[in-house]
Amino acid sequence: MTKVKNDDPGMKGQRSRNDNGKLRKKRGDTHIGKIEDEYGRDFDVRSDKHLNTFLDENNLNSLSELIESNLGK
Repeated sequence: MTKVKNDDPGMKGQRSRNDNGKLRKKRGDTHIGKIEDEYGRDFDVRSDKHLNTFLDENNLNSLSELIESNLGK
């Protein structure tokens, strides 16, 4: 059973959890434009670029690392 709630400090919106309680990873085919909208950031790339592609290009492993980085203001 997947639970959806906003119980993680600093989490934007609702993210579902895996059965073990950990937050699921953001889908790699999520468009950067969606991430920019959710987090109020501008990464200065096409809005239809996929998250996985952007992470690979910037040597990042996860959405969390991206949000904590200095990329996009």
